[in-house]
Amino acid sequence: MDSLITPEEILNAQAIIHDIYVDEKVEDYVLNLIFATRNPKDFGLKDLDGIIDFGASPRATINLIRAAKSRAFTEHRGYITPEDIRYIGADVLRHRIILTYEAEAEELTPEDVIQRLFEVIEVP
Repeated sequence: MDSLITPEEILNAQAIIHDIYVDEKVEDYVLNLIFATRNPKDFGLKDLDGIIDFGASPRATINLIRAAKSRAFTEHRGYITPEDIRYIGADVLRHRIILTYEAEAEELTPEDVIQRLFEVIEVP
């Protein structure tokens, strides 16, 4: 069976993805999203206060940007956009946000919280 892609092509793609441009405003947007999972009241999300038991860690910031770079690569762009962050955000953050028992009793999900973050956090 022939390979669809060579190891060299994978390494080349990784290098290209690594070098994809991230504007400072997009970095700030990602930081605000992550910080809002830990301190929702500071970002005007009083309705999420008491809903999130544990917010996303700093590693979530790194991984969200990495995933957005990968999406930009698949879209043939050399830069990421806030839309890349929104597109991949739930997949990256879903397991990184732990909700309270009260939230579970109200049948809220991490996806609900992530959607709320995207509604409120200002997009550059």
